[in-house]
Amino acid sequence: MKLQNTTPKQIHSSTLRSLVLFSIMSLLCQRSLTSAHWSNQTDQLALLEFKHQIANNPVFNSWNTSLHFCQWEGVECGRQHHRVVGLNLTDQNIFGTISPYIGNLSFLRFIDLRDNHFHGEIPQQIGYLYRLRFLGLTNNTLGGPLPVNLSRCFNFRVIYLGGNHLVGMIPVELGSLKKLSHLQLYSNSLTGFIPASFGNLSSLTKISLGINNIKGTIPSELGRLTNLVFISLGLNNLTGTIPSSLFNITTITSFWMTSSQLTGTLPATIGLTLPNLQEFGFGINNFHGEIPGSFSNASQLQVLDLSVNMLTGQVPANLGSLKNLQRFNIESNLLGTNATDNLSFITALSNCTNLQILGLDINNFGGEIPNSIGNLSVHLNELALGFNHISGIIPAAIESLTNLYILRLENNLLSGPIPNSLGKLRNLQELILKGNKLQGQIPSSLGNITLLGGLDLSDNKLEGNIPASIGNCEKLNILDLSQNNLIGPIPNNAVSIFSLYLNLSRNSLTGSLLVKVGRLKNINTLDVSNNKFTGNIPETIAACLSLEYLYIQGNFFRGIIPSALAALKGIRELDLSQNKLSGEIPKDMEKLPYLQYLNLSFNELEGEVPKKGAFGNASAISILGNSKLCGGIEELKLPSCQIKLKKPRRHLAFKFNNTFKKLAQEDDEDVQDTCSQDKPWQYTYELKREIYKIATDHAATE
Repeated sequence: MKLQNTTPKQIHSSTLRSLVLFSIMSLLCQRSLTSAHWSNQTDQLALLEFKHQIANNPVFNSWNTSLHFCQWEGVECGRQHHRVVGLNLTDQNIFGTISPYIGNLSFLRFIDLRDNHFHGEIPQQIGYLYRLRFLGLTNNTLGGPLPVNLSRCFNFRVIYLGGNHLVGMIPVELGSLKKLSHLQLYSNSLTGFIPASFGNLSSLTKISLGINNIKGTIPSELGRLTNLVFISLGLNNLTGTIPSSLFNITTITSFWMTSSQLTGTLPATIGLTLPNLQEFGFGINNFHGEIPGSFSNASQLQVLDLSVNMLTGQVPANLGSLKNLQRFNIESNLLGTNATDNLSFITALSNCTNLQILGLDINNFGGEIPNSIGNLSVHLNELALGFNHISGIIPAAIESLTNLYILRLENNLLSGPIPNSLGKLRNLQELILKGNKLQGQIPSSLGNITLLGGLDLSDNKLEGNIPASIGNCEKLNILDLSQNNLIGPIPNNAVSIFSLYLNLSRNSLTGSLLVKVGRLKNINTLDVSNNKFTGNIPETIAACLSLEYLYIQGNFFRGIIPSALAALKGIRELDLSQNKLSGEIPKDMEKLPYLQYLNLSFNELEGEVPKKGAFGNASAISILGNSKLCGGIEELKLPSCQIKLKKPRRHLAFKFNNTFKKLAQEDDEDVQDTCSQDKPWQYTYELKREIYKIATDHAATE
């Protein structure tokens, strides 16, 4: 290789060029270090300003200058530049506002402040964070409008703002976020319409706008969201029909439109066009027509809720092929034709081995409950068949549904006895059989259901005694046995001390009202009206301090109205009418602050009627049929009360005679002279004469 000759001039030029290049690189490096220093300082200052808006919280103990901010709890930094890229402070019980200085954290990619107590508004400065991909502010108390400039964060993938107090309209500008996959704005106070621009969110897989005040129709443009998996628009004021294009998005697994004002019919092919459907919630709307049998093709379906609509026809038996079905609710429709075969589909549902909730109440189902009901899923927790036209008996096969929590068969035409086998449903918490034609006695086996919290057997033809075993149901807080033919006394321990509501009215129960009624510290309503109870109203009832409604009319209670009733400060309605109560109305009852209805009519009460409190409102009280009452407000039109002086006792009569006779026999002239000078003496003189006359008359009658 041949070397070229290099002159001293060339060497000098090369050296000079190297020195210049080195100087430039040094300057650039110095500027870079200076820039990094100031950038880091900007991040630190922004974080400290963020902390400054927060109430004392131990999570921020590490946020001080003794540590680099990248080591502060909840702060994440990038590896290269050591800039803040994330704030993760979810569920830390933080109180405060979000500082606008958060907009200076220019490298932020995610903000997760969910499940805290942030208030105030979402800072507009978040719109400066063009690198931001994730914004999580769910379940706080943030208010104000949605910042329009969130649309500048064109890298957004996830926006979680549900569970706040946001107001105003949804900005149409959010429709420009082409990379957005999750949009969650549920449970706020947003108004206006669903922006048609949302049809441009081509990456969107989840949209949740439920529980707001959004109105109008659902934009047909949403049908362009071909990647959609989850859509929830319910609990708004939406009207009109659902765009047919939404029923063609085959990727949808969860489709929620609950509780709006939507109309129309369900497409007959819905199970074919939505084959991946897992949850379908269209309850509380105005849909009509029949339930499509094609739902059976959506083999992954777990929730099918069509309740509170106007659906008609029969329930497709092929729904029994939905092996994964957990919740099937079609209550409050017009399903069924009051025919004997209306409930035949229940046999097919025995194939739904994961079924937990079956809601069939408030329809037009007729016929009998098939014995195959005992073959339903062992996981069944709730079975509701109330408010139909179901006849026949309650099948004993129900005993197989050992995991039932709720059994509702009310307001049907069921007859025969209550099966003893119901006592095997040890997990039952609510048993509602009211409004049927059930006969026979209340099975003592019901006392085996110790978890029972609500028992309603009212409005049947049950007879016999209340079984003492009911007392084993210690968690029973609602007991309604009214409108039957029950007899005998209330068993001593039949009423749980946790009772909130006790209704034994319209039976033929006898005996006295238990003194133990005072144990019912939490009871709100006590109704023993229209029975054959006797004795006194127990004073212990004053211990029922939560009592608001007390009805004991239509019995044979005697004695006085206990003054202790005045201790029931929360009482709102009190009916003691049609008994044999005597004595006076306790004056302290006028001090009951919430009393709105008082009926004391058709007793044997006497004396003065109070004038204050509820007694001051003639429309709030009834005292008819008590001929010895007097006084009260003018509207009651009672006679005035006569002022009566008490008769002196027999053994004092002679003492009165001697004393007052002596007084009266004083020299009349002397007394009258004194009276002319001091008029009060005249009254004293006349009073002496009157008392002497009374005493003399009393002695004569004795």
